[in-house]
Amino acid sequence: MAARVASPLSCLCLCLALFLISLWLPFATPRRLEEESSSSMSARFEQWMALHGRQYMDAREKEQRSQIFEENLKFIDSVNAEGRPYKLSANKFADLTNDEFRVTRMGFKGHECAARASDAPFMYANVSAPTSMDWRKKGAVTPVKDQGQCGCCWAFSAVAAMEGIHQIKTGKLVSLSEQEVVDCDTKGEDQGCNGGLMDDAFKFIINNHGLTTEAKYPYKAVDGTCKKASSIAATITGYEDVPTNNEKALLKAVTSQPVSVAIDASGYEFQFYSGGIFTGNCGTELDHGVTAVGYGTSGGTKYWLVKNSWGEQWGEAGYIRMQRDVASKEGLCGIAMQPSYPTA
Repeated sequence: MAARVASPLSCLCLCLALFLISLWLPFATPRRLEEESSSSMSARFEQWMALHGRQYMDAREKEQRSQIFEENLKFIDSVNAEGRPYKLSANKFADLTNDEFRVTRMGFKGHECAARASDAPFMYANVSAPTSMDWRKKGAVTPVKDQGQCGCCWAFSAVAAMEGIHQIKTGKLVSLSEQEVVDCDTKGEDQGCNGGLMDDAFKFIINNHGLTTEAKYPYKAVDGTCKKASSIAATITGYEDVPTNNEKALLKAVTSQPVSVAIDASGYEFQFYSGGIFTGNCGTELDHGVTAVGYGTSGGTKYWLVKNSWGEQWGEAGYIRMQRDVASKEGLCGIAMQPSYPTA
């Protein structure tokens, strides 16, 4: 049986079809990849919503939050691709702009702080600091708390430091009431969810003759009416400022007890920090109160162990390790600028 020979016309049609396909492919492939990328991003957003139990009022708000999430995710992925000593993740703040995040999660009134004397008395001046310290392991740190959408980080910082010195002096770890401070400390610069200062919180606690427990005066994440506590669970006798802009002095203080510190936590990298030693970009415009509860060295890099008040879903189960002994005298993110601690 003789083989069929393709006609010149059929060959011409085949060549024309292949030519048209070659013209179409460069345009079709990017479009398909874009659709697949959009679908993948949408799936990631849905997974994130389910993980964090997020719900929105309507489709319009969901679309707006989806776009913010996508932009944040691009930033997170780009930073993680650089191989830095810390990682970022799409945590519970991933659908917030940085401006929205700062409004609800900060609260330290750094601009209200008076200049401190660098030669002020310092009770830990002669302390010898070991190579590492972790007050959690010594039983002086309560579980990580969450200030919610209330700018009262200053109260959480002061209370955490007070919980630490109370345990050191008495051997008893007691979770104390931030809400009592928020509701009742309303003089001067301390204005509940609208911000305040740790030193002023210490002054209030002294004048209030102490604080009651978290259980008896639970946290509500809103400004409330001051209630007379039925009992006092812990007291302090005073407070002291660590010599300013001096990480060596801060080291001696943290060797001796948990210390309230103020930092600049306003950046995107702080917002999405998930682990490792933070060496990221930050300034010295102090806007957030936290508590230094230890220090150490990992992989040759020295760090501060800092307890935050954004819940256990942020950072390393609510903590951040921040680079220590940096070139700037203020410390990374200004951590050495305004440290203080209560005395008991």
